[in-house]
Amino acid sequence: MANGFANEITRPLVIVPTYNERSNIPQLVPEILGVDPRLHVLVVDDASPDGTALAVQQMMSSIPGNRVFLEIRPGKLGLAGAYLHGFNWALARGYDFLIEMDADWSHQPKYLKQMLAMAPEFGFVIGSRYVPGGGTLHWGLARRLLSRFGSRYARWVLGVEIADFTGGFNGWHADVIQRVCIHSIRSDGYSFQIELKCRAAQSGFAHSEFPIVFDERRAGKSKMSAAIACEAVWRIWTFRAPVPASDTQTELRQRHP
Repeated sequence: MANGFANEITRPLVIVPTYNERSNIPQLVPEILGVDPRLHVLVVDDASPDGTALAVQQMMSSIPGNRVFLEIRPGKLGLAGAYLHGFNWALARGYDFLIEMDADWSHQPKYLKQMLAMAPEFGFVIGSRYVPGGGTLHWGLARRLLSRFGSRYARWVLGVEIADFTGGFNGWHADVIQRVCIHSIRSDGYSFQIELKCRAAQSGFAHSEFPIVFDERRAGKSKMSAAIACEAVWRIWTFRAPVPASDTQTELRQRHP
C-alpha cells in the first residue's frame, strides 16, 4: 500500500469550521453522522453572532453516542487557524483520519463514504472537482475560471501533480498531519489548502483524488473574496522550498490551543 497505509480506519473525525452557519449546521451534522457509524464531528466555531455554537450544543445533548463536539474560538480568526485548532484537538484524542469539510453543503456528505473507502491506502485523499466526473454547480464564469486557474497555477509553480489544489474537501491520516503540521503554517484562507497539500507531497506521502460535484452553498453568505484569492497567487511561490523538519508540536499547541 502507498506509504505503508494499510490499516483500517477506526476513528475518523470530520472537522467543520463555522462562522454564521446556524441555518446549515443542524441539518448537516446528522447527515454526516448517518454516512458511517465510525464518524465523529468537531465543529470549530469562531464566535458566530448568529448562534451557531448554541445550535451545536443542542445537538450534542440530543444526538446519542457522544459523536458531536464543539470548540469555540474568541473571534473570526481564519480558516487555517480553525483547521489547525481542529487537527491539534483530534491528535490529542487519538483520531486516526481527519477530514476537512465546509459547513455550507458545498461538500455533500455522501462523498464521505468514498473518502473513507480510499483512506487506508493513501496518505491523503482529495475530493476533486477537476478529475473526470467532478465539477461545480451554480457558479458564474468568473468564479469557475478563478478556481481552475488557481489549481493549474499551483500545479505549474510547485511541480506537484494534484488536479484540485484549492479544494477544501480533503482527508488526512493523523501521521501525515503530524508530519506536516509540526512545521509552522505560513498562510490562511484560500492558500492554506495549497500549502497543506504541497507540504504533504513534499514529505513523500502519496495521494489520490476522486470526483465530487461542488455545489453553491444552500444558505448564508460566502466567505470567499478577491483578496483571499490574490493572497494565494503570491504565497504559492513561498511553498516551493520544503520547510526543514523540526519537532514543533509544542509550538503548534501554543499557536492554536
